Amino acid sequence: MATILYPPARPQSVGEVLDSAFRIFRVTVFKCLPYAVLALIAGQLPNIYFLANGGVSTMVAATYSTRWWLLYVLGYLISLVLWSLVLVRQHAVATGSDLSTGPALSAVMPRLPALVAMWLLTGLAIGVCLLPAAAFPVPAAYAAAVVLLIPASYVAVQLSCGWAALLLTGRGPLASLIHSWRLTRGNFWRLSVIYTVAVVLLIVLYIVAGVIAAAISLPLAHGDIAVITAVSAVVVVILGAIGTPYYSALALAVFGDLSVRKEGSDLAQRISAPVT
Repeated sequence: MATILYPPARPQSVGEVLDSAFRIFRVTVFKCLPYAVLALIAGQLPNIYFLANGGVSTMVAATYSTRWWLLYVLGYLISLVLWSLVLVRQHAVATGSDLSTGPALSAVMPRLPALVAMWLLTGLAIGVCLLPAAAFPVPAAYAAAVVLLIPASYVAVQLSCGWAALLLTGRGPLASLIHSWRLTRGNFWRLSVIYTVAVVLLIVLYIVAGVIAAAISLPLAHGDIAVITAVSAVVVVILGAIGTPYYSALALAVFGDLSVRKEGSDLAQRISAPVT
């Protein structure tokens, strides 16, 4: 019988949310790793193209050309689909109804325009918070930007559940962001702790993995720079790929916890409401 990891049976503490995220990550990482690797490669599509057609000098010269931007947008769209596939697969596994690649892709592809719109709206909302810094001269603008990071961070946290809401509830882009704002209302500091701890844990993982990779590659390379570079590139790809299912598992765990909290409070209000 499949273990049900989502949704949680009750509101969770910070530690329990992080533990739920890790358990979802642990049981889904190998199923989702191919998507994550392909997403990482897709994100480097313009660089890969120009490197293959002329080397580093061509890549640098072509940066931000029309073709570079077209490949960048194409790579971003492919990555967005693959990131969303990871979340959908994790949700299916966590609820005990695992999906193969075909059905998961069929669930994600029709939502691609909505996903793009939602991320554009999210970026716009965060960017508006930082926009006043442009009114200051250069030295003061940096200081203003640092101060404005506070409201920008608040908005980012409040909208952090929009991605999961869009994919798992069928809401539109704006409705998903509004739903995220309602779910996260009153939980800013709690969510900030969860996200901060998750980032620190992943950084530690990166450092440990990097040290292990260096300890393995240096003795085997015998000073060969090409071998060291190749091993380093492989480590970067693996670490980047692992990060994707880790953060999507965290997004799923946070969304599940906040949904239970919201539904619980709504139920309490309905029970306490006077009968008319």
